Amino acid sequence: MRHLLNTLFILTEDAFLALDGENVAVKQGGSVIGQYPLHILSGIVSFSYAGASPALMGACAQRNVALSFCTPRGKFLARACGESSGNVLLRRIQYRTADDPLQSCRIARNFIFGKVYNSRWVIQRTLRDHKLRVDGEKLLAASEQLKEQLPLIAEDTSLESLRGLEGAAATVYFGVVNELILNHQEAFSFQGRSRRPPLDRINGLLSFVYTLLAHDCASALETVGLDSYVGFLHRDRPGRTSLALDLMEELRPCMADRFVLTLINNRFVAPEDFEIRENGAVYLKDGARRTVLSQWQQRKQEQITHPYLGEKLPWGLVPYLQALLLARNLREDLDAYPPFLWK
Repeated sequence: MRHLLNTLFILTEDAFLALDGENVAVKQGGSVIGQYPLHILSGIVSFSYAGASPALMGACAQRNVALSFCTPRGKFLARACGESSGNVLLRRIQYRTADDPLQSCRIARNFIFGKVYNSRWVIQRTLRDHKLRVDGEKLLAASEQLKEQLPLIAEDTSLESLRGLEGAAATVYFGVVNELILNHQEAFSFQGRSRRPPLDRINGLLSFVYTLLAHDCASALETVGLDSYVGFLHRDRPGRTSLALDLMEELRPCMADRFVLTLINNRFVAPEDFEIRENGAVYLKDGARRTVLSQWQQRKQEQITHPYLGEKLPWGLVPYLQALLLARNLREDLDAYPPFLWK
């Protein structure tokens, strides 16, 4: 199992990344404003258009440091990573499984089972912790609806019907998100999921955090030897890390959604931390992005007990451990992929 190392986030919009010996040098206007040893990094995420030198990209590839490029607003652009630590046989199994709709569904339904299960427990935790501040009947009804979906998902054998069940569950879950907001309820009113562009403050936060989680999932999959671009639920599309999107489905509610709720409910972000464009798009301001990234890194260090293995580990290692379990399932060391079921 890979140990969680630091991820370097470059937020200066005109920063250029270069290689200086065994360090990544961050340059602005020809001056070096920071240096970081490559050997302590597992990933670099740059929110700058200036880019990076070929020498640094090559060094990152050789050292298996995932290097990702995003726009200053957090939209994923491209990613470079090192050689896979797995062998060719594992990827051949992955490709054969992805080409078989029945086998793809066998794995995909566990991703979705985990997503719906964890979505339900996000609701249940709010009911438990803030019973007097929320509409308990509405949340309980949504929780029961999600619970009823679980046996249907567990027995599904069709990717098409599985997507239908996932969509129905998402409608129920996102339909009560407003009830989970405890502060600034008017400013953070949620009217439904919007992506390109995000059309309200919650969607702006969700899109930004989902980008961070997708980067971690892609890095985890490549680390254990899987191809992050070949998924089972999300089918092949040029430039899309489909398997990373598969893996993050079960982690969205407990790692991303609950984190966003914490940011709002604990007042780490406020309504004035967002910029509203003329076309209605809503984006985090630079200072707020720094706050979110800082809190995200802190959250990844918090300890939990893994529900399947019973081992204590930081949240940041969960994608790596789930990727490892997926690889073992594909190798038939495990009878089925065990989704991350959070409580």
